[in-house]
Amino acid sequence: MDVLNTLFSSSPEGGTNMGMVLLAMSIATILSLVITKVYQATFTGERYSQAFVHTIIMMSVIVSVVMNVISGNTGVAFGLFAIFSLIRFRSAVTDAKDIAYIFFGLCVGMTSGLYHFDLAIILTAFSSILFYLLYKFKYGKGKDTQILKITVPENLNHEDMFDNIFAEYTESHTLRQVETTNLGTMILFSYAIRSKNTTNDKELLDRIREKNANLKVSLTYLNNEV
Repeated sequence: MDVLNTLFSSSPEGGTNMGMVLLAMSIATILSLVITKVYQATFTGERYSQAFVHTIIMMSVIVSVVMNVISGNTGVAFGLFAIFSLIRFRSAVTDAKDIAYIFFGLCVGMTSGLYHFDLAIILTAFSSILFYLLYKFKYGKGKDTQILKITVPENLNHEDMFDNIFAEYTESHTLRQVETTNLGTMILFSYAIRSKNTTNDKELLDRIREKNANLKVSLTYLNNEV
């Protein structure tokens, strides 16, 4: 018992206590595992990166140690952050939500490294519930933008021929590109559209085919979230 008390008590000279450091690392690891579970549960893309999940855990643990090292030492703090400023990710983080999860893991590591274990646990629990509720209720979700490409014969070429269809099936539409195809005998229109909630994609395409002589029509979703 005396050994355990010595291990987890403050050092008499104010130095690093290995027992507390190990405890901080352990708590940072457990809490970062919770964070990654929430990340996996709320991920909305096609496939998340296993390396990114591992990164959240590793950064949380590493930062917990770094905070212990720089605590109360301004000179060391500036030196370490100068070194960290040289670090670059090999791949860019394209999803803003991924940046939030990285920062989430860093904050948990920082609070654990400063031995504010109760704050780290409360932060993890509250933020995890918040992130899940935002995902569950799809808060702030906007309309998906789609790219609609319509091929028409050259003799039917006029840009407003589909306006009445767009008015019926879309909330907005913008002509992005016009180009010739098939040796100039066809015109390809490219539109950025946002369909109404009641719009059926097949019905929209069928209506367009009635006007473009049953030539090729394609609809591409830019946002693949589910």
